[in-house]
Amino acid sequence: MDKNTFVVEKPCPICLQKTHVIKPKSRLMMESRDADTCVHYKDFNINLYRVWLCEHCGFAGDEKTFGVRITDRTRTQIKEWLDGHPIDHEFVDENDAPRAITSLERALDCLDLLKAPIAKKASTNHQLAWVYRSIGDKEHEEEYLKKAAELYAQSLATERYPIGNLTDTMALFVTGSIYYLLNDYNNCASFLSRIIGDQNARTRERVLFEKARDLWEDVRAAQKEEEKAKK
Repeated sequence: MDKNTFVVEKPCPICLQKTHVIKPKSRLMMESRDADTCVHYKDFNINLYRVWLCEHCGFAGDEKTFGVRITDRTRTQIKEWLDGHPIDHEFVDENDAPRAITSLERALDCLDLLKAPIAKKASTNHQLAWVYRSIGDKEHEEEYLKKAAELYAQSLATERYPIGNLTDTMALFVTGSIYYLLNDYNNCASFLSRIIGDQNARTRERVLFEKARDLWEDVRAAQKEEEKAKK
């Protein structure tokens, strides 16, 4: 068992049985943060523990998803789906990348079944990209970064914010930063400009506004380098 985690029991919202889940300890030492807000901690990969997997029925979701109220009808529908799509959901007290990937993929399926907000699906795809990043799988990282960016963009166009703790300004920044990592500077600039041009964001979310402005400068520099390379 990882020294940075502990095990507790939580009720599964689908089968209603208590299942063992792994929670990261609160006192973790941050080492760095990537452009798209992925945080790296000393000697610990928190992205391997983003979602819980029920050891009884195979339902997966983050802590908030485990706490949502689900109707009996929806619970029955999801239970039937889980029974027809079995995966290895035996409890282990320490996760690795393959298990985290399986859990996150199952969590995406469960979000679809729950008709969860698009923003929630976007963040889960983003977390999958982070796991692939941690093992150096660039191809799959970019695949899920693209999915996350597309879903964030769709969410911003159709959903009302805030969604959970996510504000529209944060969603704009995350989407822009993902496109920056994908070297799609035009899309990146498009999303960042919506923050920079928002005077309310300047006062309401000043730290995020300044991060967007700093990233905007990096984008402009990258665009200039691209223009030079074309000449």
